[in-house]
Amino acid sequence: MQRVRLIIAYDGTNYCGWQIQDNGITIEEVINQALSKLCNEEIAVIGASRTDSGVHALGNVAVFDTNSRIPAEKFSYALNQRLPDDIRIQKSDSVTDDWHPRYQDTIKTYEYRYLNRKFPDPIRRLYTYFVYYPMNVDKMQEAANYLIGEHDFKSFCSTKGQQLTTVREIYDLKVYRDGDEVIFRITGNGFLYNMVRIIAGTLGRVGTGLYEPDRVKTILEATDRQIAGPKAPACGLTLIGIEYPADKENA
Repeated sequence: MQRVRLIIAYDGTNYCGWQIQDNGITIEEVINQALSKLCNEEIAVIGASRTDSGVHALGNVAVFDTNSRIPAEKFSYALNQRLPDDIRIQKSDSVTDDWHPRYQDTIKTYEYRYLNRKFPDPIRRLYTYFVYYPMNVDKMQEAANYLIGEHDFKSFCSTKGQQLTTVREIYDLKVYRDGDEVIFRITGNGFLYNMVRIIAGTLGRVGTGLYEPDRVKTILEATDRQIAGPKAPACGLTLIGIEYPADKENA
């Protein structure tokens, strides 16, 4: 028996998120099917981040156990021949039997992209959220600064969240403009249910002038989801990657 780790990139447009569910096809389901056929045994991966319907990823992480004698580093090549074009394995390697993608310290990075121009761009409609009101990036960054550090982020968590604690730490949050796109990139030790999309929606309101930057501080301190901004659409969100500090220490 070996435990294999996968680094997975996908376009989430046509999927009902990562986790297997009854209402439609998911990333996890497709990967399980491909692995089961490849290994000729029932395989169920364990994912690090259960991204929502329509959310994309460049570096989600999953592991699985198998009796197959295929070398761990070869699974990426074999799987990519069996997966649809919108799911691709970026790397596969061997990990210890007790290595788990969720039950250890992580550093996660997400990116949200607003398309801020006069008219929509059909080429980018699946990977950005269109806003035609001019967005003030400086004010968005001023607001974002209130969120850096360790806080109770209950105001930025959907009520369906089942976490034991709503305290998280954000290490870095940058807002910048790249041409006609307004991008915010957030790195932290973990995120609550819909947390990044609610922050994106709240900062979007700051950018368009509906909120002043210091309102974000008030929202954070209130620990009340009802006073935060809306949840931004999934299409603009991408999981950039997940780091495991223990791996670097062991190396």
